[in-house]
Amino acid sequence: MTVTRSVILGCGAFLPAKILTNYDLSKMVDTSDDWIMERTGIKVRHIARDGETTSDLAFEAATRAIRNADIKPDDIDIIIVATTTPDETFPSTATRIQARLNMLGGAAFDIQAVCSGFIYALSVADNLVRGGQAKTILVIGAETMSRLLDWNDRSTCVLFGDGAGAVVLRAAKGEGTNADRGILSTKIYSDGRMHDMLYTDGGPSTTGTAGHLRMQGKEVFKHAVKNITEAIETAARDAGLTPSDIDWFVPHQANQRILDGTARKLNIRPERVISTIAEHGNTSAASVPLALAVAVGDGRIKRGDLVLMEAMGGGFTWGAALLRW
Repeated sequence: MTVTRSVILGCGAFLPAKILTNYDLSKMVDTSDDWIMERTGIKVRHIARDGETTSDLAFEAATRAIRNADIKPDDIDIIIVATTTPDETFPSTATRIQARLNMLGGAAFDIQAVCSGFIYALSVADNLVRGGQAKTILVIGAETMSRLLDWNDRSTCVLFGDGAGAVVLRAAKGEGTNADRGILSTKIYSDGRMHDMLYTDGGPSTTGTAGHLRMQGKEVFKHAVKNITEAIETAARDAGLTPSDIDWFVPHQANQRILDGTARKLNIRPERVISTIAEHGNTSAASVPLALAVAVGDGRIKRGDLVLMEAMGGGFTWGAALLRW
């Protein structure tokens, strides 16, 4: 049986030049390098400079992905940007990228699912490709999370950084088996009852401000491992596979302990887990495509490898995507 698959043609990433170290943070709040490393695994994070916007980061990642895919902007049918830190309340950040790429046709829109945003965007893009509504889609995860942080709250300000990652999806024919190249399955979920565990205390229709990020860390950790594990198992099962078949695990870079706990629960070997949290921190919707770009760029992920991506974010939202590179 012939089916349409979404194949990743290329990927790209961009990080702001400004770096904030744990030592720098220790001069701002009551913390230390040892405290942050022990609880999160983070050493440094990149922070957007004044005037550097989410669309600036997204555009740089997008141009790298387009170049890596060896296509032209006019080849793109749709742009989807996953972000919780848009340049403006409206219009979408995606339309700003569309304009900067001088893309004259197609459509562009944003998706907001916080840290799960890239997985959500990938799922939407895959379904658009499978349904024949688009042939080539640019999917971007981009964030300036530093703009949402309370720099007096050491429980949150040490965790997050800024950055962007992007992939180009292209429709291709497959045989309908899990040996096909491309996205094999995606699963997305949410549970709005968990709002108070991870949210911002502001918004256009409440305070008229962006607000600050607030989090109940222990509760988030408890739900993260359980929810992510179940999503991964379901995505693998739907493709006729098991987590033990996975060659590379590319998780949302939230906390090294969450990465380790999920891998242990799924019996994924530590050397098969792509971890960039030490150098990037938690970049929300950008973290999965950033980690993917690193692992593809250094040659770890190779053609034919089975790659599992997952994320969980505020809302709660969570999901997983399984693909063959």
